[in-house]
Amino acid sequence: MERGVALADRGPAGPAPAPTATPAPAGSGAVRPDLEQVFRAAYARVVAVAARVLGARDEAEDVAQEVFLAFGRTTVPAEEAVGWLSVAAAHTALNQLRSRRRRVRREEAVVGDLTAPDVADDVVTLDERRRVRSALARLPRKQAVALVLRHSGLSYAEVAAALDLSPGSVGTTVRRAEAALRKELNRHASSE
Repeated sequence: MERGVALADRGPAGPAPAPTATPAPAGSGAVRPDLEQVFRAAYARVVAVAARVLGARDEAEDVAQEVFLAFGRTTVPAEEAVGWLSVAAAHTALNQLRSRRRRVRREEAVVGDLTAPDVADDVVTLDERRRVRSALARLPRKQAVALVLRHSGLSYAEVAAALDLSPGSVGTTVRRAEAALRKELNRHASSE
């Protein structure tokens, strides 16, 4: 079975953020006729946006599935699909990241203060990525999404359209997001 068809046949996967989209009528079970075409055209980008936030392709693919299921129930025009899907992927991935952070805190509270043995450089790199993702999750949502979308390859015009910003303000928003991210990283580095 083709992935696009299998995706359309699955049931709801929970709420995905739906930036300014009108859902299909409740109970209609209607799925967009263009879902498979949009899926084939935008899947790689949606996974890339989510992976940039989450750092794990398998988790990013789960986010993409959730986002495409939500998209399948909307009336977003096909020409706006990539922007809508990119924003929804960033929002959903950020939500997952925040949820993961809360879960880790709960688990650490239960387990206590276990000290890990000294590890190799690749683990240090993983820790640094976790720090960046955690700091990204603490940024204001619009800044975090603008930063993720821009660093995922969307143009200023695409980011502007996706976030309902003027194209001229995208650069400022991204620069402020980068500065806020650096500040978060420095703040948490000094508290460790």
